[in-house]
Amino acid sequence: MRTVHRAHPGRRPLLALAFGLAALAAPASSHAQAWPAKPVTVVVPFPAGGSTDILARLLAKRLGDSLGQNFVVDNRAGANGNLGAAAVANAAPDGYTLLFTTTGPLVFNKFIYKTTPFDPQRDFTPIVKAAEVPLLVAAHPSLPATTLQELVAYAKANPGKVNYSTAGNGSMGHLTAELLQRRTGAKLTHVPYKGSAPALNDLVSGVVTVSFDLAPTYAQYVQGGKVRALAVTTLQRTPLMPETPTLAEQGLKDFEATGWNAFVGPARLPADVVQKVNTIVNQFVASAEGKEALRNLGMQPAGGSPQQLRDYIQAQTATWQPVATSVSID
Repeated sequence: MRTVHRAHPGRRPLLALAFGLAALAAPASSHAQAWPAKPVTVVVPFPAGGSTDILARLLAKRLGDSLGQNFVVDNRAGANGNLGAAAVANAAPDGYTLLFTTTGPLVFNKFIYKTTPFDPQRDFTPIVKAAEVPLLVAAHPSLPATTLQELVAYAKANPGKVNYSTAGNGSMGHLTAELLQRRTGAKLTHVPYKGSAPALNDLVSGVVTVSFDLAPTYAQYVQGGKVRALAVTTLQRTPLMPETPTLAEQGLKDFEATGWNAFVGPARLPADVVQKVNTIVNQFVASAEGKEALRNLGMQPAGGSPQQLRDYIQAQTATWQPVATSVSID
């Protein structure tokens, strides 16, 4: 015979209240764990249309398709990436605001600006390094130099006559040129622009004679003979321009200056958010589709763990600090 336990009449309101509270609490708990439960903003701290922006949109689509939520790219350009990076550093660490950025905000800017509204190693959670981008030393065809050695010799013999363009003060190209001058003793005149497009245009037209910038921007102009490629700044030749020698091949041993893109989030980002984004980005850059997309952008796949990105940022900081501190912007 089954015994039925009936609640005392006086307890029924309390039991009903308890069950009601439990019912309300259960969805909230599961909702908090099911990231992402709403659209995620991916801040790109540079204008739309550049290689960083294009890659961010490719990865945002892959993340959205994999996780079932929209990942919306938000371009917040200004101050060499500082404005967008500061917005993410100050965002809630809930996984709904992420940063896809380059070397400037994560390494250079703390040294080249008198003050920055964030500290890259304290205020961000490393997630994953997505890709690397070779830089190019390019020249106008009128310059009597076809190699790095000839450029250095010409600059030394004609002080003040060689001017070079970059995407801006404190850009990767700017600091690479500064490092090159330190290593070779050549003196070049910097002409900063607001982005790669105007820097390239003035090289093609002969307003400047040399440019230091990301190689993908210049590839078609090199192929068309409008720009001469003198060297790439990676340790290995790039498939984008396989005939162009590296700086290391031309006498600058161990010279490496590589642009790169990475995902980070605000400090104290939940571990499950970091893991999900890291896994999906790693899968994409290792896939045939991802490799082809990166190759079309002139990039090389990276990937790796959050700790590897943290260590890489620290190593890059140590490498570039002496050069970056010699460059003042404000």
